[in-house]
Parts: sequence; C-alpha cells; structure tokens
Amino acid sequence: MSALGLGFALLLLLLVWGTWSAWRIPPHVTLRRDLPGQGFADDRVPLTTHLTVRAALPTRVRLEDPAPLTVVPDVPFSAGGLVWGETSTVFPTELTLNRRGVYRWEGARLQWADPFGLFWRSVTLPHPTTLEVYPGTHGLRLPNLLRPLLSEGTLTRTLGLDDPISLRGARPYLPGDPPGRVHWRLSARTGDLMVRELERTASSSLHLHLDTCGSGVYVESAVRLAASLVQEALTLHLPVAVSSGDRAGSSPSGSTPEALRHALRVLAEVRATSGPPAALALPRAGSNLIVVTQSAHPDLLAAAVRARARASRVVIVAVPEGFYLEPGESPRRQWVGLPDTVRELERQAGILAGAGVLVYVLRGDMSVLRLG
Repeated sequence: MSALGLGFALLLLLLVWGTWSAWRIPPHVTLRRDLPGQGFADDRVPLTTHLTVRAALPTRVRLEDPAPLTVVPDVPFSAGGLVWGETSTVFPTELTLNRRGVYRWEGARLQWADPFGLFWRSVTLPHPTTLEVYPGTHGLRLPNLLRPLLSEGTLTRTLGLDDPISLRGARPYLPGDPPGRVHWRLSARTGDLMVRELERTASSSLHLHLDTCGSGVYVESAVRLAASLVQEALTLHLPVAVSSGDRAGSSPSGSTPEALRHALRVLAEVRATSGPPAALALPRAGSNLIVVTQSAHPDLLAAAVRARARASRVVIVAVPEGFYLEPGESPRRQWVGLPDTVRELERQAGILAGAGVLVYVLRGDMSVLRLG
C-alpha cells in the first residue's frame, strides 16, 4: 500500500472514530404525558404528549412511546428527524381504556445517530407513568338495587338487620321476600300469605367482599357489580371498604375521594384464584356487609354468619354460572346446573335469613336489577 493510500485509510479511520465518539452521548430529551391517572374500562381519556429535544451537534433522532397493550391510543406517538439545537412538539390524541388493571407505562424509547446514520444507539427514557383502569359500572339504573341492599330506614337504638320486637305491621307477601319473615299466624287467619314489616336499621358503612375463587368470567362480572355498588354507596354518603380473596388486598373504610380511589384500585387488581376462599375480615360495627361469590364455599358462609354479630346486615350474592344479565342484555340459555355448594346455599336460605343473612342467587336469565 502506498503512503497516500495509507494516509487516506488513517484519515478515514480517524473520521469514523471521531463520529463514533462525538455522538456517544444522547441528546437531551424531555417527554411529558398529560393524561388522567385514573379512568374506567371502555372510557376514552385525552392524552397530550409534550416533547422537547436539544442536541449540540446535528443528530438523527427517532422516538417511540408505545402504550400498554390494553390501553390503545387513537394514533401511536412517534417522532423523528434531524435535530440541531432545540425543537419542541405537542402531540394530542385520545386513549381507549380496554381492560381494567393497574398499568405501568414505561418511558419512551429513544434512538439517535450521527447525521450520516452510521452508528445508531438507543436508550429508554426514565419517564414511567402509572395508569389505573377501574371496572366499568352499571350507571344510573342501580338505585333500584341499592335501596334495599345498602341502606334503608333510619338509625334505631339497636344495630341489626331486623328487630323482631319492633313490628311495624304486616303486608301481603311479594316474590323475593325472605321466608323467615312470613307471619304464619296472620296468614292462617286471613287465608293470604302475609309477611311482617319490621323496624329497619340504616347501615353506618358498606363493606364489600369479593370471593375470587372462580372463573375469570365470574370475576369480571363481580368487579363490575362491586364497582357499581361502591359508587352508589358513596352517593348515599356511606363510608366504603372493599376486600378480596387475592393479592389485591383490601381498602380502608372511608367516604372521601381518596377512599373511593383505594376501593376502585382493589377492584382493578382483582384476579381469579383457586382453592379455598381467603379469610373474611370482620366489618366495622354496624356496617352493611355484601359478599359476592361464585361457589358459596361452606367456609365463606360460616365466616359470613360470624360477621353478622357485628354487621347491620349481611347479604350473600351468588353468581354460580359466572355471569348475570347486566342492563340491556338479553337472557342466555343455560347449559349447566347449579353447583352443589350453591344448591346447598339455596336450601339453607331460610335458616340464614333467620340469622340475619340474606341470600340472592343469580342465574343467566336473571337481571342484576332484580336483586332488590
């Protein structure tokens, strides 16, 4: 090789090394996402991405900010081009929240290179965002359900579901009345089935427990029902606490916006589990306990009866087929029968009602609105 060729090769090598060295440090990038930190499944929320890039040397830049898989932007954010100096951009769009959960939106991925595009490097920007997607709710049709389940009547001297010595009167039997409330002597005398109307006690708070032992379809139905109950209970100014049988844990009782956020976050993180049900925490004294279950395990029933010693009311809602009719849905054909545990629950409903524990069993041809 001639001296001229060797000199040219050394010069080229020096140029390549200089290019590699000069663009090792990434340009200064500032990325900010403006979006609500919370939302409900199937909602659409606004998202505005603010991006500023500052480069001391001419630099080729590519930047992508992929959202979590279940959070879908109308237009995915991406930017790129040759930058020298400082440039800024604002990118507005909307997000569709497809599925409940708590998601960590990691930082955007930055790629940069020299102006010739010879050496590309990449790094993840440290700008994570936590997004809480809560279960959808049933909207404004729930008060028909909530009037008898959450709170009814005025506070009396004694906490309890029904006070047997505070008989207000009697009325004709209606479908859905607990068998334990039938006034047999009056029914025999009049010839019509009559039920006693007892003094009611308004609950001081709501404790909602989700038994997570069951199918994934059941869990999704249960959390939607639970989220609806939580929201409507807070409109009645009742403190609310939520617990579950999985890692989601429980929320503290309260009626503030922060208490609502904690309760909904528990519901957002609930997952189906297997095995025996988790322990049922005792509710606050005078509270209204609602237990949602698919299999009605005997251990869960025993825990609900024990909780009746403290609770103003205990209600067990069994969803055996894994779903129920939500507002606007048509009846579905059922291909399976009730599990043995749920059949046993129905047989024990009268005894449980006498102990102050009400039982509702939902099937695929029943609307949740018929609970009341």
